[in-house]
Amino acid sequence: MKKSGEDYLEAVLQINEESGRVRTTDVANRLGVSKPSVNRAMKVLAADGYIEQQTYGEIHLTEKGRLKAAQVYFRHKTLTSFFIDVLGVDAVTAEEDACLIEHDISSVTMERLASFLREYLQTDT
Repeated sequence: MKKSGEDYLEAVLQINEESGRVRTTDVANRLGVSKPSVNRAMKVLAADGYIEQQTYGEIHLTEKGRLKAAQVYFRHKTLTSFFIDVLGVDAVTAEEDACLIEHDISSVTMERLASFLREYLQTDT
């Protein structure tokens, strides 16, 4: 899956958790893109089995979509926490860098980073 597809899934998951419903406008506002861009992306994600959406209706993650979105969101949160809590990077930069890296980091490196962070935060408290 492309980086942009992962960004859309992550946004849908976050918006759903915050408000309980996801509309095209919500995703466009969250990602700073146009509604036609969101509509195109949702068609691709629906065709790939990640979301369900009636024409211009609310957007719902499928089980496959929820799993993928949760994986991306976990990587994002873990990377952001590592950058802020361990490296002392400011929050804005940490968010931006996490968003760039979350799509390309290997699962092995991500697992080791998450494990390190859990241990680091336990011993740091």
